[in-house]
Amino acid sequence: MGRIRRNIKVEERNFHTLFDTGSRNTYVTEVCAKLLGPKKLPETSHVSLGGRTHALEQTCLLMAYVEGKFISTDAYVLSEIGKDEDGEFIEVLFGALAMQKWGIRLIPEEEKLDMTYYPKEFVEF
Repeated sequence: MGRIRRNIKVEERNFHTLFDTGSRNTYVTEVCAKLLGPKKLPETSHVSLGGRTHALEQTCLLMAYVEGKFISTDAYVLSEIGKDEDGEFIEVLFGALAMQKWGIRLIPEEEKLDMTYYPKEFVEF
């Protein structure tokens, strides 16, 4: 598992983001989701995250810039995600599925994101 902290830009605003290969899905706080137009889910489901269980009632399309490159991915909305190792509130938890889709790899020993696999075009079969 790898974890890297970076800011991403959503609607010209920076959000403290944890890129976490241990998380399958992507999550955003309500503050971030307000900029993205959240939608109510037809059914509530639950996720255990950060030592507690959260009700998943809303989703949104996260459109952001990571290291200057545009990404879009589905995200679940949470009232709060939790704090990182330095006690800073995590506003976006960027999960493994989104990292795979956008070719984002983590270099934990250097605390860097590797964007060399970012797709210039999508090839569908």
